[in-house]
Amino acid sequence: MRWLWIIAYLIAGLSGPAFADGELDAKMTAADKARLAAYATTRAEAVAEATAGGTPGDIAVLDEVLGNEPLSFRDGFDPTGKWKCRTIKVGGMRPLTIYDWFDCRISDDGSGWYLVKTTGSQRTSGRFYDDSDTRLVYLGALNYGGEKPVDYGKDAERDQVAYVFRRGAQQLRMEFPSPKFVSKLDILELKR
Repeated sequence: MRWLWIIAYLIAGLSGPAFADGELDAKMTAADKARLAAYATTRAEAVAEATAGGTPGDIAVLDEVLGNEPLSFRDGFDPTGKWKCRTIKVGGMRPLTIYDWFDCRISDDGSGWYLVKTTGSQRTSGRFYDDSDTRLVYLGALNYGGEKPVDYGKDAERDQVAYVFRRGAQQLRMEFPSPKFVSKLDILELKR
C-alpha cells in the first residue's frame, strides 16, 4: 500500500511546472495575512473610488484589466520569460493612476515561479504560491532602481503580498491590497 502513495506523490510532482513549496502560511507575515483577509472589501472600496473619480479613458483601461474570468494555471501554462508590466494605482490619495510599461521577468528555479520587475524606479521581486486552480499568492518585496532586491520578510516596510490571476493566454494580473504607500489597491498588469 505504501508504494501506491509513493507513486502518486511522484506522478503529482511530475505532472506540471513547479508552483509553491507548500509553506505559504508559515512564510507569510501576520500583516500580510490581514491584508489578504480584507482583500474583497479593500478591492471593492478602491474600485468604487476609481470609478467615481478617474478619467473616462483610465476607467476604461481599469475595466479591461479587471475583466475576463480567471483561467487555470494548471493547463500547461508556462509564465517563464520576459513580460511587459505596468502598475495601476486604484483608490487612495488619487482615484486612479495608470503608469507606463516596464520590463518584468518570471523564472522557474525548480522550487517555483519567481518574478523580478527589472526596469522602473520602483521594482518588486518575489515568489508565487498556489492558492487555487485559478489564483496564486505572491510574496515579494519592494526595491528601488539601483538597489539589490530585498527578500520578503526582511523588512516589513518593503514586504508585498498579492493575489495573482491569469487573464488570458499571455496575460496576468497581480492585485496588491492595502499597499504601504499612496493607494488602496495596486495592480501589476503583465502582458507578452
